[in-house]
Amino acid sequence: MSKRRGITDSGGQQSTRQPSSAASSSTSNQNDAPPSVLRIKIISMGESGVGKSCVIKRFCEEKFVSKYISTIGIDYGVKPVLVQGEEVRVNFWDLSGLPEFLEVRNEFYKDTQGGILMFDVSSRKSFEALDSWLCEAARFGGGAKFPCILCGNKVDRMRVVTEDEARAYARTKGFAYFETSACTGVNINDAFHALFNLVVTQMAR
Repeated sequence: MSKRRGITDSGGQQSTRQPSSAASSSTSNQNDAPPSVLRIKIISMGESGVGKSCVIKRFCEEKFVSKYISTIGIDYGVKPVLVQGEEVRVNFWDLSGLPEFLEVRNEFYKDTQGGILMFDVSSRKSFEALDSWLCEAARFGGGAKFPCILCGNKVDRMRVVTEDEARAYARTKGFAYFETSACTGVNINDAFHALFNLVVTQMAR
């Protein structure tokens, strides 16, 4: 997976993105976890620039990075969380929203157990692209359906997509909707834990 984590810095040089500190320590300890610890695979979906990586980083490390380079290919991290009173290892697969990385990300839809579908409330284009992401997931995920939440991100900015529009769309898809901001941290934890609960509940059936 050489195409994973490669990023281009401001000087145009190719560099390698390292996992976040929280994700790194979790990744190194992943194999040390007892076999009974549940592991779940979560993917992020949405146009490039909507803030998927920043939201995940905010959840994993409780901090905001104001200047974040768009994900090139796939980024990966692991975080232990408590869900319904039990330890769960969450494997995050942060998919690049850039169209040129379709062939890279299409391999990661299979065996997904939960998804974060995201748009930027200040970008109508990103909102109108949501259906195409769901179609892509259905196409490359083998038709399997997995629990998903919808996040309208960057609510700290001037918005062009109303909350009513977003909630109406979420209802048509059967998704829970959260208005989030990686900058302020609003609703980040609530959104992720709602998704984890959906995933664990479905897996227990």
